[in-house]
Amino acid sequence: MASSAYSARRRRRKRTRPPAVVAFNPTTTRVRVLIVWGLLVLSLVAIAGRLAWLQLAQSDNLTNLAQQQRLLPSVQRQVRHSMIDRQGNVLAVDQVVYTLYAHPRLFNLTMQEVAAVLSPLLDTAESKLLSQFSRQPTGIRLVDGLSEATVDHIRALRLNGIELEPQQQRFYPQQQLFAPVVGFVNVEGQPQAGLEIVYQEQLSLAPSVAKAPQNETGAESETGAAEVYGPPLELLTAASTEVADSEANGLEAISPEVNGSEANAVLNDPSLTGNVSLRLTLDSRLQRAAQQELQAVVDRHRAKRGTVMVMDAHSGEMLALASVPTYDPNQYYKADLSDLRSWVISDLYEPGSTFKPINIAIALEAELITPGEVVNDSGQMQFGEWKIRNHDYATAGGRGPISITDVLKYSSNVGMVRIMQKMPAADYYTWLQRLGLDQPSGIDLPAEAAGQMKDREQFVKSKVESATTAFGQGFSLSPIKMMQLQATLANGGKLVTPHLVSGMVTAEGEEVWAPGLPEPKTIFSPQTTQQVLDMMEAVVDTGTGSPAKLPGYRVGGKTGTAQKAAASGGYGRGRVTSFVGILPIDAPRYVVLAVIDEPQGDDAYGSTVAAPLVKKVTEALVVLEGLPPSAPKP
Repeated sequence: MASSAYSARRRRRKRTRPPAVVAFNPTTTRVRVLIVWGLLVLSLVAIAGRLAWLQLAQSDNLTNLAQQQRLLPSVQRQVRHSMIDRQGNVLAVDQVVYTLYAHPRLFNLTMQEVAAVLSPLLDTAESKLLSQFSRQPTGIRLVDGLSEATVDHIRALRLNGIELEPQQQRFYPQQQLFAPVVGFVNVEGQPQAGLEIVYQEQLSLAPSVAKAPQNETGAESETGAAEVYGPPLELLTAASTEVADSEANGLEAISPEVNGSEANAVLNDPSLTGNVSLRLTLDSRLQRAAQQELQAVVDRHRAKRGTVMVMDAHSGEMLALASVPTYDPNQYYKADLSDLRSWVISDLYEPGSTFKPINIAIALEAELITPGEVVNDSGQMQFGEWKIRNHDYATAGGRGPISITDVLKYSSNVGMVRIMQKMPAADYYTWLQRLGLDQPSGIDLPAEAAGQMKDREQFVKSKVESATTAFGQGFSLSPIKMMQLQATLANGGKLVTPHLVSGMVTAEGEEVWAPGLPEPKTIFSPQTTQQVLDMMEAVVDTGTGSPAKLPGYRVGGKTGTAQKAAASGGYGRGRVTSFVGILPIDAPRYVVLAVIDEPQGDDAYGSTVAAPLVKKVTEALVVLEGLPPSAPKP
């Protein structure tokens, strides 16, 4: 027992024995210090070299990367010149609008409080905003197209978690008024219709990055960079954001025809940027009056569509081109696809009796008739299986011998057939080709349709073809082509090109570019056209065009009520009513044409539907143009 205690004490003494002393070596210590110091120096040199390389060689790249982390990428867009009417009123302009995003996880107020303050500014119910806020914690797209004024109010709230993303947008302040003419630009900045397509070269500026409004520090940010109130935007880089896409699915761009004219190099002068506009020949005041009256007529007669146009017959300038249906180019994605094209340009119709003055001019120019000549109006005629009769045959029967003026005044189909039978069918066909009946008018709008005629062999061999053409059926043309042909009667016989653009002008009104127009083609002599105008004046004074009579002014005109061709062949129950007015007859200058497609009711004729519309538009025209009353008729 004692032996065991002794052994334990010896083991404890061995464990507490002091360690052996190691001799100090100065050389080894010095080497270690030098190694550590050398490593530190190398590290400092490497760091300095790395900093120099980053700051000098990689400065630009790192700056771009830093901005991409702090800002949303900007989208470069082609800035476009404005469009104005002949009075300088803005029809299309580029502007900055904002998209508002919400990031609820960054709100410094409750969702209810944020919804309460934003609701009146966004014109959105609080309940709807709360529903949007609850969808996800960040990246919620609330509303598009906010104006600068609204954005200023939102900025003043200083709400955390509210993001404003600016973008450039094409804005059309006249909304539906000029849509079929001006067209629109989609959200990608691509022109899709109208003059926006045709004058793309003249309207577009070089791609550039506009500047966004300054922040409180006076610094400017790139257009497209989002403003976020609250925590820095770096916190949001991992957040998902909805993709903007406000276009209607399946919308296709309308292909333009080749314009052919190029803008003067002065348009690319940087000093003119933002100081040049595309000026149209249209007058907003007259366009608005025409559009309102047209819409009222279409609604009253429950028509499918309609148009009313005003043209300066000497220059070819269009003063008004109103059509229904129309759409709001600011919200083009809400429109029916069929409404995005201008049917006045792209659709054809059989003109009916409004073509009769053109045929009278052909017969006079070819010296087949004289103004004082008479023809026999038997009321109806038979061509094989085809019977042709006057529209009032059931009530008036045959009128017997009538003057050429009465043929127009009573709109006699049989009388017109008698006149045009004096001309060989081959010569008649050549005259129709000379008029360019199967050619577009050349107006500066895309997708214009050319008229349709029978081929020469069919026209010459079939007597009924020339007979139906005599009173305006059996062929088709567009309303704008009809306007061009009627203008030949008002300007002394020249085929001018209708157009909507006068040129590019500076803010001071100086013209820096003008489109080239074809030389007018002479079709009739001034003597012939004046003789036809005298007959058309009789139509308004005492004939079917009397609803278009304007007190104090000498007006000529012609009504038209044509059957509509059916898709299956022949003619259906629908009709197209029209009226053309020319004034003043003593010094003809203006042509006003109205075409109403498929008006409803038993009393739907050119005299009851279209003629009163032309009168309303003419009343506005003479006031706006300051046209003095006509001298008394000699």
